[in-house]
Amino acid sequence: MTLLWTPDLELGISVIDSQHQRIVDYINQVDHSRQTASAAELAEVLDELVDYTLSHFAFEETLMEEAGYPFIKAHKKVHQLFTKRVDAFQQRTKAGEDVTEELLHVLKAWLVNHIKRDDKDYSAIVIENMEAATERVKARKGGFFSRLFK
Repeated sequence: MTLLWTPDLELGISVIDSQHQRIVDYINQVDHSRQTASAAELAEVLDELVDYTLSHFAFEETLMEEAGYPFIKAHKKVHQLFTKRVDAFQQRTKAGEDVTEELLHVLKAWLVNHIKRDDKDYSAIVIENMEAATERVKARKGGFFSRLFK
């Protein structure tokens, strides 16, 4: 069954929401490989999903660090554990095992729960930090150079 992006998965951080939507697309590609019984497609999509998710985690963790999110260590640990779990699925797939059903269940449940709980927890502080950074940039635009070039 296709995983649908719904408004309750939105954090209000457009770049993160877009990345999460892309991960949903990858999960749906895994589902497509299940429907077509394509082991080659599954292996390829799984590799792409892992690469994309790792870069997403790194980006997300950078935003949390910049915002001073107090529970970043725990959040990083959740990311590390998930990465290890998916790596195990990759290894089993490469060994010829059909893990598609189990993998889909894990991916769908993990992503939805992670966004709704763990990611929602950091979203307010990251949004606040991003807004403050935007205000600092706007304040600088009214500084020395804008007075010079009026």
